[in-house]
Amino acid sequence: MEKKFNFKTRQIGFVNWLGAWTLLVREVSRFIKVYSQTIVAPVVTTMMFFIIFSVVIKRGTFITDNITDFSQFLAAGLIMMAMLQNAFANTSSSLVISKIQGNIVDILMPPLTAGELTFSYAIGGVVRGFVVGISVFFVINWFVGFETFHFGFIIFYIFFSSLALSLLGIIGGIWSEKFDHIAAVTNFVVTPLTFLSGTFYSVHRLPEDWSYFAQFNPIFYMVDGFRYGLTGYADGNLLYGFVYILSLNIILWLIAYSMFSTGYRLKT
Repeated sequence: MEKKFNFKTRQIGFVNWLGAWTLLVREVSRFIKVYSQTIVAPVVTTMMFFIIFSVVIKRGTFITDNITDFSQFLAAGLIMMAMLQNAFANTSSSLVISKIQGNIVDILMPPLTAGELTFSYAIGGVVRGFVVGISVFFVINWFVGFETFHFGFIIFYIFFSSLALSLLGIIGGIWSEKFDHIAAVTNFVVTPLTFLSGTFYSVHRLPEDWSYFAQFNPIFYMVDGFRYGLTGYADGNLLYGFVYILSLNIILWLIAYSMFSTGYRLKT
């Protein structure tokens, strides 16, 4: 006797929370498994920067009248730099590797919307940025001893700065067709903006033209706002930076969402 099977469509709901959570856990697990490369290595690199700039180089070269402790000034910038670089690396490397290995279909086939894909990848990058940032903080605080904490600024800039670079990593990862492409984004976009952001020095020490350019550099406001949260010192306008970072996140989110939605360089 022939059996009849009654297949029913599974009701997921307006948001596929299980699918989004599974992808997020996968992204977090991916960098946790190789923690020596993704967490320990950035901490060591950041501490090398800290030692070189705070000990080897004469501090007076970089200090302005308003900076009372160059070590704290430098440490705050380095913590943010580590978070940004790793948030970007997490999403960009994940997508590029998936595309090159040909298993990007494993992400596109499940019932996940463009918004859910964007959310899971972006938050995965934020988590890595936070883990690296907090690791660097605990190590570098042994040498610096931060005393001033504006927790609202710290939390805001940790989350939204990491989110912005995570979204940029998604955009760069989708756009890139090979490792050389994402390396170009890192070398010609992320790294120059980071080194011109006032991480190692006050932007007031720059020549007038470069100082003016820094006012349009989003990473400057990320570093500046986070530094204010840890030290109480800021080079720029905090309110302008607040609005700038929020607006940047909205724009980057819409671009990343659009790329997932249209399948740009994903569907071949």
